[in-house]
Amino acid sequence: MTVPLWMYLLVAAAVFCIGVYGVLSRRNAVAILMSVELMLSAVNVNLIAFWRYGAPSDIAGQVFASFVFVIAAAEAAVGLAIIIAVYRSRRSVVVEDVNLLRG
Repeated sequence: MTVPLWMYLLVAAAVFCIGVYGVLSRRNAVAILMSVELMLSAVNVNLIAFWRYGAPSDIAGQVFASFVFVIAAAEAAVGLAIIIAVYRSRRSVVVEDVNLLRG
């Protein structure tokens, strides 16, 4: 018995909505990065589900999912580096407290 496509899409939509809520409601920069990671995971679930039900003999879905993994890792590394740099200068990771670009 296989799981139908709509169940994968429902789970991915729920995880994506949780990620969007986390990005829009959190003040902590680390929590915002975690929410962005949730949204990227939901995209990966969609990519793999459509690959599985579309053309499983083609590896395009797996390649796209691998690209999303690489992008997520780069986003986490750069985002955490920026957060650490801001914390060292401002002693805060609250997004509203950071106004480095204002003159």
